[in-house]
Amino acid sequence: MPRKASLRRELLAARSLLSSEDVENAAMVLSRGAVNLPELADARTVAAYVSVGREPGTRALLDALHARGVRVLLPVLLPDNDLDWAAYEGDDGLVPAARGLLEPDGPRLGPDAVLDADVVLLPGLAVDGRGMRLGRGGGSYDRVLARLATAGAHPALVVLLYDNEVVAQVPVEPHDHPVDAVVTPAGARRFTV
Repeated sequence: MPRKASLRRELLAARSLLSSEDVENAAMVLSRGAVNLPELADARTVAAYVSVGREPGTRALLDALHARGVRVLLPVLLPDNDLDWAAYEGDDGLVPAARGLLEPDGPRLGPDAVLDADVVLLPGLAVDGRGMRLGRGGGSYDRVLARLATAGAHPALVVLLYDNEVVAQVPVEPHDHPVDAVVTPAGARRFTV
């Protein structure tokens, strides 16, 4: 979809202008905002991801959840772009993987492990007022969301973004799913679906 590709380029260009200090500061604010969401405060299992590059930072949040005793599942990218999952056991258990990603080095739990999650933190580039999320375009999380829907699982879906990434409208395709909440440095916003 040309509009999605254009919006992705625009948002990635804006992220590329952020300094390392901007990214680190935003990550700390995002962690504090996200960890206090009721959905995360009550969660026993959270499916998350390790942020890389200029993505809104997740590392402090992963550590805070892990320290609280939450079971944190992290994705392991499979050759077909689907996602397997493994437990987060701390920063020293992360290893470099394909596409510049970091993945846990522990046992693989299978693609259906995400069905146990109370909350799924989704990477994204934007969300609009309807809660529609714009991802990177690889389709990995579309598969995760489809797997959840097929299984009748309804974890809270949360995306972490920068303030400017909450936009007027995200182009939508039939397979797209809305998220329940977005957390930005300015605060959290919930969507009614």
